Amino acid sequence: MILRQRWGCATAALILAACSPALDWREVRAVDGDAVAMFPCKPERLVRDVALAGARVQMHLASCTVRDVTYALSHATVAEPARVGPALAELRDAAAANVGGRPTVLGPFTVRGMTPNPLAEKLDIAGRGADGEPIRLQAGFFAKGMQVYQGTVAGAALDPAAAETFFNGLGLPP
Repeated sequence: MILRQRWGCATAALILAACSPALDWREVRAVDGDAVAMFPCKPERLVRDVALAGARVQMHLASCTVRDVTYALSHATVAEPARVGPALAELRDAAAANVGGRPTVLGPFTVRGMTPNPLAEKLDIAGRGADGEPIRLQAGFFAKGMQVYQGTVAGAALDPAAAETFFNGLGLPP
């Protein structure tokens, strides 16, 4: 990943609420994917093989945790266009199953540069973490060509301004 500072904390009143020394926003560009994301901390990168839409794919993940909230962006490339929809559906189902919650659709999810897809949605899910404690996550799902993406903010309590800064910072080149 290539990291660079994009803008400081004094850019807007909405973002001001999310800015503090603990939230050090930076733009992160994936070397192995097209996505650009704003993270409030320096993310670590992980790659692993997973089953998705009937095939084995490499899932790339960038994530970091600050103030007990995890910010993550994952993506994978499916083998053919017909697998994009099923892959987005599986990512959505897995997010809900991971916390044992029922998703509430917050609405369509649009990321600049994405390929339009009816399964591009933003969800809110309340459930339990691996430790059994209550957890809430918001996740946005989208695609570009044959790459599928999931942006996630998860924690016991989410700061709405920080979550919106993360989701609004997601982008893809046109």
